[in-house]
Amino acid sequence: MVVGELAYEKDVVIIGGGPGGYQAAIRAAQLGRKVTLIEKADLGGVCLHKGCIPSKLFAEAADRIRKIKAAGEYGIELSFSAFQLEKLMNEKDRKTAQLKKGVEELCKSNEIELVKGNAFFLSADRMGIENGEAYQVFRFKHCLIATGSTPIWPHDNSPRSEKLLDCWSVFSLKKLPDELIIYGSGYIALEMAMSFQAFGARTSIMLDQEKDDFGFDAAVNREIGRILKKNRIKVYRGAKLLSVEESGSGVEINYELGGENKQLKGSCFLTAAGFRPNTANLGLDRAGVEIDTAGFIKIDQQGKTSVSHIFAAGDVADGPPLASKAIRQGKAAAETIAGLKTEADLRFAPVVIHTQPPIAYAGLTEQEALEAGYKIDTGIFPFSSLGYASVKGSREGMAKVIFEKETGFLLGVHMIGDGAQELICAGVSLLEMAAREEDMLFPVYAHPSSAEALLEAVESLKARSIHLPAREKVKT
Repeated sequence: MVVGELAYEKDVVIIGGGPGGYQAAIRAAQLGRKVTLIEKADLGGVCLHKGCIPSKLFAEAADRIRKIKAAGEYGIELSFSAFQLEKLMNEKDRKTAQLKKGVEELCKSNEIELVKGNAFFLSADRMGIENGEAYQVFRFKHCLIATGSTPIWPHDNSPRSEKLLDCWSVFSLKKLPDELIIYGSGYIALEMAMSFQAFGARTSIMLDQEKDDFGFDAAVNREIGRILKKNRIKVYRGAKLLSVEESGSGVEINYELGGENKQLKGSCFLTAAGFRPNTANLGLDRAGVEIDTAGFIKIDQQGKTSVSHIFAAGDVADGPPLASKAIRQGKAAAETIAGLKTEADLRFAPVVIHTQPPIAYAGLTEQEALEAGYKIDTGIFPFSSLGYASVKGSREGMAKVIFEKETGFLLGVHMIGDGAQELICAGVSLLEMAAREEDMLFPVYAHPSSAEALLEAVESLKARSIHLPAREKVKT
């Protein structure tokens, strides 16, 4: 076909069928728009097939192993004898196939046109789609770019193999490694380290030269450091990675630490050092869509790019590589296209890390609040003093709240402990509602529950926490 000879007229075209793309497609269809969704691989995207779902399945398996080992404390005679990676991988394939089918049915019921292929812009209102020998051209009224990102390999190389893994290929492993060395400081590094350690592999984490911790609030960093040490997961802080090579039956890592060149050997190496936006082959320059120096598409809070009828959502836009971010931005774009007044405000977007126990936070850390010029009050309550944590057999962790001293407004909620991944939703609601200290003290909290940790963290601000030792009385 000669480009420009025939173009199919489309209303809303969405490039990318991940969580941001397909949910935006359904939302736009709900609002009466005719939607065409283009995906080059499988619906559900990386999140469903190589990211969120597989990683959380691994975390769930690790948590079940922990609970089996502790079952004797509850009078249940169980024994953990062996972990079978092949069975977990089969279950991963089964669950992802099931969820993919569900997404397909949802798109079908909302009368969304599905097109398979690689899409690229020809101009600000036209794009080409290639699928093997087939080629077609669409002229669109509105477009949403939700093409996601790709894992970065150190030094811009990508020597993926059974021994040299990234955070996608790790979910295709055929054999459990004896020793897994993980490079990175993000949530993927932590989740994989704790999951594989539970499975029976020896794991360690290398933090790059610029990192001394995992980027959480200082209190959470201290607690996760203690838990990693307890689980015998070694952390190499401030390591400058020089090279990674396959060597015999394993891998050989050369790095610099404290000015000295050092060497580390293991069975497999996993890089979890970040992501690169998938924007290079989209022809954004032909559409007039602006990107920053790192390749991220510039958008506003409605998801609009520099071209008013072209939108972007998710990993292609700057910000944390979270599915929740992609979903909210995708829906905001769909609603804006349909004429609604909306925005994606990510100030209090929660971050959840499915470690054992899980980590969750929203809002400012103590350091961020101080750097922003706030005078603050902070309250901390350890899960070890929580009755329900004792019942659950998971006494590790703590809840921390940060308030502005002058106004009493809540600035941040940070938790590590059993139930944190669900409890953070309450923290987000409180932040969004501009809650004050009294707003958090007023409600009746369920007992026994993990939520009581949040209450007692607030109570600890003025020495009102019931389950913390009494402070020494001030002499008058």
